[in-house]
Amino acid sequence: MDAANLERLNAARRARKAVMLVTNLEHGTDRVIVEGGPVDGALSDTVAAAFRSGKSGICDIDGGRYFLNVHLPPAHIVIIGAVHISQVLAQMAALAGFDVRIIDPRTAFATPERFAGIDLTADWPVDVLKDRPLDAYTAVVAVTHDPKIDDFPIAEALRTGCFYVGALGSRKTHGSRLERLKKEGCSDGELARINGPIGLDIGASSPAEIAVAILAQIIQTLRSRDVSSPKGDKA
Repeated sequence: MDAANLERLNAARRARKAVMLVTNLEHGTDRVIVEGGPVDGALSDTVAAAFRSGKSGICDIDGGRYFLNVHLPPAHIVIIGAVHISQVLAQMAALAGFDVRIIDPRTAFATPERFAGIDLTADWPVDVLKDRPLDAYTAVVAVTHDPKIDDFPIAEALRTGCFYVGALGSRKTHGSRLERLKKEGCSDGELARINGPIGLDIGASSPAEIAVAILAQIIQTLRSRDVSSPKGDKA
């Protein structure tokens, strides 16, 4: 591998950017592509599909043979609210390979006994997210029903370009939420990215079923996301 490309690859990985090393197997040349960066027309669809799936492999395109070595940052799920849904969702998400953390300032809910083995912080999101900020490979799930707790991390998720933003509540509750966030400066385009009511529409009723619907929607969003839009500086 070219030394300059190795440095670009490592720099992108340190910055939690999705990046790919594309090697021409016939000529031995390689190059680095960051998700959202420019790609030759012949390779664009294959590169996009590889970024979405996270799978590396060999492909034959226009008479050339390439190896696509994909490096995706570990996807995070940040759950705002230590509620019953969170207990199930955290376990399921961990089994699906996500890094999970829960934030809730309500110490009566955010107890180690209820969330054994889960990264749990009993503090306000506005304080926690200063030290552990969100990014494009983070999903934010707001489930407290309390605007004082939910609204800030939702707005921050929109600002930082989290790949998924979801909030629990009825359509009426969500409508009120949108009005509040709009007054805080969120654009119509940003607000349209919020999944509310949260989760796929599977008729879920119990906390466990709602957790299934949420996790399925997160995975669906991750695997179908737009990988052509720039996400910061190119590596």
